[in-house]
Amino acid sequence: MNEETANPEKPQSPYAGRWVARVRGRVIAQGGTPEQALRASLSSRYKEKPEIIFMPVNFLLPPLLERIKNFLPLEQEIYLVGGAVRDLLLSRLSPDLDFALPSNGISLARKIANSLDADFLALDDERDTGRVVLTNEDGSHTFIDFATYRGATLEEDLHARDFTINAIALNLRDNTIIDPLDGAKDIRAKVLRACSPASLADDPVRILRGVRLAAALSFTIDKSTREWMKQSADQIVRISAERLRDEVFKILQGPRVDASLRALDMLGVLPHLMPELLKMKGVEQSPPHVYEVWTHTLSVLNYLDQVISGLRVGYDAEKTNDMFTGLFGLRLGRFRQQIAKHFSDSLNINRSHRSLLFFAALYHDVSKPETKTIDESGRIRFFDHDIQGAEVAASRARSFNLSNDEVERIHVIVKNHMRIHSFGTRLEADQQTPSRKAIYRFFRDSGKAGIDLILLSLADLRGTYANELTIDTWTAYLDVARILLENYWERPEEVVAPPRLLDGHELMKELNLEPGPAIGQLLEAVRENQAAGKIETREQALLFVREKLAKGSPGDS
Repeated sequence: MNEETANPEKPQSPYAGRWVARVRGRVIAQGGTPEQALRASLSSRYKEKPEIIFMPVNFLLPPLLERIKNFLPLEQEIYLVGGAVRDLLLSRLSPDLDFALPSNGISLARKIANSLDADFLALDDERDTGRVVLTNEDGSHTFIDFATYRGATLEEDLHARDFTINAIALNLRDNTIIDPLDGAKDIRAKVLRACSPASLADDPVRILRGVRLAAALSFTIDKSTREWMKQSADQIVRISAERLRDEVFKILQGPRVDASLRALDMLGVLPHLMPELLKMKGVEQSPPHVYEVWTHTLSVLNYLDQVISGLRVGYDAEKTNDMFTGLFGLRLGRFRQQIAKHFSDSLNINRSHRSLLFFAALYHDVSKPETKTIDESGRIRFFDHDIQGAEVAASRARSFNLSNDEVERIHVIVKNHMRIHSFGTRLEADQQTPSRKAIYRFFRDSGKAGIDLILLSLADLRGTYANELTIDTWTAYLDVARILLENYWERPEEVVAPPRLLDGHELMKELNLEPGPAIGQLLEAVRENQAAGKIETREQALLFVREKLAKGSPGDS
């Protein structure tokens, strides 16, 4: 890479990243490719022969890209394409790399994998696409794809891509840029524009990708592109569940999830993707709810992002302009490291823990329409919406082919999302904190999902009251959250998961009992009373069981 392209501090030419036609040192035309610059020059100065040169753009190539360049054959024609080039122009680090070349994509991928001591996968034999999977120090993976051109030439390949900002190529041999659709101009204007009307019709999953990119980059979707998205929205039904799932969970992992869901709704995607969500629209709720169910749900997604951000490592609670977020950070900030570790432990390598929690948040009130009742006083209630909603959420998760562990986590979160509200209400109204036995039962039923439930309940509270939330109510919930987190991380063996003093075999042998459900009920009653601080030794446990049997109530604690 020459010095001019390697120095990002050097002022850039107004033609940076463009091909220009010069006559006697003066720029007379420009374009995204050498051919475009030449054609533009000939339209006005057809008698003169211009010099076609590339005006360097200032960016630093990431170290991994420099390593890959060193392993490429000298004569290899190859281009970095897609999001990685876009991110270079935005001074962002791209998580993955995509390369386009005339032929032999699989064989080159295999060579690079061997050179990097990485894993190799023949991704698509028909398109001659190979993948290099590089395992990073933190256990995450970087995917490096090598694909042959979609078409006879690089320019045909770029025209066949989704959006102009992704239809830019970087020539690795001389660091020149090929930009036939003016994607760099759209990057500067912060506009997301489809490469053509066929881009979305040919692959409707690009509608979801476009919404995700617009949210992630804070770009505006071009008006014509929005219309093309609407026209192709009903075609997503022909896309595989796996591809739809991957885009949905990337949206849930990214910023402005609520805005993305509003965009999917506006574009007409939701009826063909997650139609059960639409039933929440316009379903009225009684106070303290200030919104109907769908708007409440979107508000919860927004506040959940604030809650998680407010507990990230390095966040300064004293610098926030939001009083509730500041108080939240000050009360719970000591758990930042543990929460970061909680979110880093994903149930699936391809999906983040955060995205799974946002999916559960999206579905936490999905069954309110079916369970709505109005009592004699006119108050609206939704009995068992949490239990029924858990089944709906799990069903949609299975339709997306999530793993069994992920489906179970979503089910547990939705099913139990009302429990902390009862703790908060009791503390605010009666100054009654959760008992040790209640804390034990909460984590017994939720496990690790208990942490997710704590965060969701805080977002749910803010989404319920919005600007009408009082400091007293917020403080009560923060106290409940603190108590639960303290017990989970600081007193686990005392309250959350007390060590077993007896097992079933010992119990049957000591008390001459027969196998059956009563054994499990007795053992659970022992553990509950351990958590409550009433049983500390094996002898106390046996005495407790004998007394219960004498009363004839093995499962009642």
